[in-house]
Amino acid sequence: MTYVIRLANCAFFARHGVHDEEERLGQRFYVDAELTIDAMGALQADTIEGTVDYGVAFSVIEEVITGRRRFLIEALALDVAQTLCARLPQIVRARITIRKPNAPVQGVLDHVEVCVVWPG
Repeated sequence: MTYVIRLANCAFFARHGVHDEEERLGQRFYVDAELTIDAMGALQADTIEGTVDYGVAFSVIEEVITGRRRFLIEALALDVAQTLCARLPQIVRARITIRKPNAPVQGVLDHVEVCVVWPG
């Protein structure tokens, strides 16, 4: 049996992007994580053992997002997904969406968004 944990609109300040100004100035990034979990009996037992502590998942996301610079938010999303799956083995699938509201685009838009699923 599997179930889904969703962390929605997690906000972090970081310095990702191709342009030097993006690294120098930094900006906010918003992350949604949809984590498919192998229940392994945790739901029937009503215990946190065997499931995913979403506070820990949030900390893993924060560590990756605020860590080393990535040029592509696609690469950043993949790194978040892979790191979550590696550190929390109960996660069988991670769908990570990253929004960049201040993308350097010539035009008016709300945000740029990418979504990565691991494993794909």
